[in-house]
Amino acid sequence: MNEKVKYWVELSDYDFETAEAMLASGRYLYVGFMCHQTIEKILKSYFSFKFNETPPFSHNLSYLAEKSSLIDLLPDEYLHFINLLEPLNIEARYPTHKGELLKSLSKIRCEEILLKTKKLQKWVKERL
Repeated sequence: MNEKVKYWVELSDYDFETAEAMLASGRYLYVGFMCHQTIEKILKSYFSFKFNETPPFSHNLSYLAEKSSLIDLLPDEYLHFINLLEPLNIEARYPTHKGELLKSLSKIRCEEILLKTKKLQKWVKERL
């Protein structure tokens, strides 16, 4: 694994560990945000792996999956999950509807998001 790919994988792993810490501390808004970051960075690792270039400067998961040539390989469950994660990045950074979002991010929902994040991250890693 080249250094660029390794860099993005390590960042992805770190963000996942942070998401777990946020769940443990009850900071549910940031569980979603860090799960988004986890997937964003693992997609960037795949882009670096595939093209040996710097990945696009984007937070849009669908765009990153498309640019990295993974969009057509992703099972439907992962495509749906990417769509679920997408708004969590924006809302965590700019929480215009923070109260509503917090109500939707229960401990159980965050545990499910963490589990799906881990599965998708593993799926991408297996292709590196």
